[in-house]
Amino acid sequence: MPSRNDPDRARAAGPVAVLVVTWNSARVLPEFLASLPEGMAGLDWRLVVADNDSADDTVDVVRRLAPGATVVQTGRNAGYAAGVNAALAAAAAWEGGFGAALVCNPDIRMRRGCAALLVDALDAPLSGGRRVGISVPLLYEEDGTRQDSLRRESRVTRALGEAVIGNRRAGRFPRWSELVTDPSAYERATVADWATGALMALSRDCLDACGDWDEYFFLYSEETEYCLRAGDRGFVTRLEPAASAVHLGGDSQVSPRLWTLLTLNRVRLYGRRNGPAATAAFRGAVLLRETSRAALGRPASLAAARALASPSALRAVPGP
Repeated sequence: MPSRNDPDRARAAGPVAVLVVTWNSARVLPEFLASLPEGMAGLDWRLVVADNDSADDTVDVVRRLAPGATVVQTGRNAGYAAGVNAALAAAAAWEGGFGAALVCNPDIRMRRGCAALLVDALDAPLSGGRRVGISVPLLYEEDGTRQDSLRRESRVTRALGEAVIGNRRAGRFPRWSELVTDPSAYERATVADWATGALMALSRDCLDACGDWDEYFFLYSEETEYCLRAGDRGFVTRLEPAASAVHLGGDSQVSPRLWTLLTLNRVRLYGRRNGPAATAAFRGAVLLRETSRAALGRPASLAAARALASPSALRAVPGP
């Protein structure tokens, strides 16, 4: 029997559950499904697709190209966290259950052996009785540019640093930015407060300790909340630099609606973990950042600034 810290432990516990949440994803799914055999090489795995009421032929594409997959139709645009929870519930119903889980966007293209490296990195012991509960790979753009995917927990000083200096320049200094931009951090196994949720492996023990993903966050901040909650329970998020994948990305950077939701959810999550005075200061710092960028002609920041300035914006339940 493998020991608790044996890298084969997660493999021995059952198949790796590959969990994908889709919504009108028919365009990107064929290439994702075609990349799975190489990305999952060396692992026993099974695919679960949770579809959030796609209006295109997403479900038909999955059933045609991956007939062995478990397909869960939520029946509504339920949000990313709800889709992950639906997929987890379906995997838990398998005979014998599953070992680790791999949560991934349909616009991810894993490079060969990526998943095995991520799974092997789970449960590694760290100082202070902590363990690796979540492992993430290096992410690249289609043109080969590496994405800065590691993050620090939100702080008022970090929000101010991003507002005054800019997050990429401030990212070199842990005190002044959430974004980790130091190139050396991506060359080694680096522990982060959280990481981009496009592709992450979760250990069985971490899943059991943390439970469901928080469906309050319809989109954005759900992976942040989960990583921080895992950290509260002694499970860290760590980069495995030997593993890599291409992330086609989304439109949050250009869509005013999505950027506003992302920005508001940052403040909402901060408010859950901090007191009212600190939350007011954090909201002000984020508002300063978005206002300064709106002044430079960025429409998405203008929309986010207007929402942040509204007294009722943060009381609204996040939704589509």
